[in-house]
Amino acid sequence: MKIIKLDLTGCKTGYDLHERIRVAFDFPEWYGKNWDAFNDLLCTECDADKVIIMGENTLPQAFINDLSLMHKVFELKIDFNKRCNFNDFSYEII
Repeated sequence: MKIIKLDLTGCKTGYDLHERIRVAFDFPEWYGKNWDAFNDLLCTECDADKVIIMGENTLPQAFINDLSLMHKVFELKIDFNKRCNFNDFSYEII
């Protein structure tokens, strides 16, 4: 089982959040650092079975929309994998 650990502790900006995503998921330098780009690469370039998200509770209220969108993208990945009969995918917030 391949697990990606995404630590969001201390993110100050949307750029920080997406840079942590890029590094954790080993996305290329040209990753667009937006939710459409994340969705595209998550569905085409990510072979992880599970993502563990840490530090979400440390982010300021200003990140509430970003976190909601990130969770939505993970849910889309779950649905995508089911429709395509790929390995199960899940995420966990700790």
